[in-house]
Amino acid sequence: MLLELLDWGLDGRTLQVIFGLGIGVIFGVAAQFSRFCLRRAIAGQSEDRGATGAVWITALASAIVGFVLARTWGFVDLDGHRYLDRDLPYLAIMLGGVAFGAGMILTRGCVSRLTVLSATGNMRAVTVLIIFAVVAHATLKGVLAPVRVALGSVSASLPIGSLSDLPMGAPVVSAFMGVVAVYLVLRFRPSWQNVLAGVVIGLLPVLGWATTSILLFDDFDPLAVQSVAFTLPWSDTLFWTIASTSIPAGFGTGLIGGVLLGSFLSAAARGEFNLVGFEAPQQFLRYAAGAGLMGVGGVLAGGCTVGAGLSGSASLSVAALIALASIVAGGFLAARLDTRVRNPVVA
Repeated sequence: MLLELLDWGLDGRTLQVIFGLGIGVIFGVAAQFSRFCLRRAIAGQSEDRGATGAVWITALASAIVGFVLARTWGFVDLDGHRYLDRDLPYLAIMLGGVAFGAGMILTRGCVSRLTVLSATGNMRAVTVLIIFAVVAHATLKGVLAPVRVALGSVSASLPIGSLSDLPMGAPVVSAFMGVVAVYLVLRFRPSWQNVLAGVVIGLLPVLGWATTSILLFDDFDPLAVQSVAFTLPWSDTLFWTIASTSIPAGFGTGLIGGVLLGSFLSAAARGEFNLVGFEAPQQFLRYAAGAGLMGVGGVLAGGCTVGAGLSGSASLSVAALIALASIVAGGFLAARLDTRVRNPVVA
């Protein structure tokens, strides 16, 4: 759309990188000051979980409502996208989601949160992201790809690919999520700044879909339709970093760069930039294991807490919703096990 209306003097891929960079900066700023993370809602401090969960659900509700409106107005088109595929690789999605959820407990943050932290001087987060990106790429195209293919071959054919395929499905789910978000905000009373950050973060995936599927889509040189996510973008960014002369950057690479930039600027402005490292070798092993689980799990599940959890679930994709539920389940189970290991009950 924008390519036809305006003469940018740039090709579609370059424009997608620029738009991805801009979206990433906004995400980085909003996520840094609000400490946006699903793990905190699952296994954070007890007095903090309710407010954190309310902000996360606000983001999810904003993503769903925003996506429904954008699609109604013709700004989003996901026809043919894997999230809407009716052939569901349920085993890979569920195992991957549980693995990712367990991994984010071990690393004390999902990939989006760790990306933000890495730009604020957290060397633990940097280490986790490097391992995560390598393992994710190995699962996509490397030595672990046969595992992905084998698990992905176990599938079931569904009558629908999205809840929006049901009569009144999208309006009903949108209204329900809006009511739930309002209730949780009133119940746990997070700060209005964090609620606003949740709304902004929730709308960014919609903007990402609109950018890549309509606004900057070129029929003569079509590029992949994608949105705000961290598993594939980190894998692509790793590949681009080591082979940039033969592999061009895309929307995902621009997004990662923007999140890092926005997080750094926000942390610097708030005086929250601080170098942090590992305290012991055992801690490194814990974080490395978590990074590996998230790398494999994020690929198998089809996304992370933001990729599948917000961007995918915004479309009411059955696959993305199952992935999100599996991530939450894996997080809860791992958190309970971690608590028992750290605080064993003495008979």
